[in-house]
Amino acid sequence: MRPAYPLPIPPLGRRKPLLQLAGVDKVFNGTVTALSGMDLQVGQGDFISLLGPSGCGKSTALRLIAGLMRPSAGSITWTGGQAKGDLGVVFQEPTLMPWATVAQNVYLPFRLQGLPYPEVEDRIARALALVGLERFHGAYPRQLSGGMKMRVSIARSMVTEPRLILMDEPFAALDEITRHKLNNDLLALREKLQCTVIFVTHSVFESVYLSDRIVVMAARPGRVSAEVQVEEPYPRSEEFRTSARYGELCQMTSEALQVAMAEHQEAAE
Repeated sequence: MRPAYPLPIPPLGRRKPLLQLAGVDKVFNGTVTALSGMDLQVGQGDFISLLGPSGCGKSTALRLIAGLMRPSAGSITWTGGQAKGDLGVVFQEPTLMPWATVAQNVYLPFRLQGLPYPEVEDRIARALALVGLERFHGAYPRQLSGGMKMRVSIARSMVTEPRLILMDEPFAALDEITRHKLNNDLLALREKLQCTVIFVTHSVFESVYLSDRIVVMAARPGRVSAEVQVEEPYPRSEEFRTSARYGELCQMTSEALQVAMAEHQEAAE
């Protein structure tokens, strides 16, 4: 798969703009404000985690970016416009079609574009190889473990070679060992594809390990409370996960999250 732009990914502060959220509000049923005045600049190659308490609008922000709903106010703008295949989405559950093989599930984005299977068969095979499932192209979801199903979902999200992949707590339901393995695999894939990732998580530890930008959100109304930058080199490994610097960044992020939760508490009183 071709990178979205030349290697390597530039350092933070020197990346070209990809996407902008400006003053975004989202109100449901005219009464429930999920997001209010959310501003977010996304650069090419960013790995951004949206971190915050339940109900702070992380998943709502992701769905707005994905175009699954419209903002009540404000704007979401792609630099240079958005083309077909620019966006891949991985949901909390793998959402695979049980009657379809692994390869047919990965084919779905192309099928929705009206492309015949033979024209994209090689791209499907490459996507499955990247997630280590090349030998399972003819298997059905019922024959796969939870981690393997999530790999299929990730392969489906990246098969169109998107500039941006949105991930809504994709590893939350997995055991810790599988989750750590998929964290490592995700970073390896990001290095190969050179894509941008926006990742929703409740885990401080996961956000620090994966991200170079952590956007901490406060709830009711959902908004950006703080941003923590993790300027540690990729690829990352267990050495980073057990380092003093990792511990410091986790503490810094946890403190920012506590402030965001206090803001939520004050708003509720």
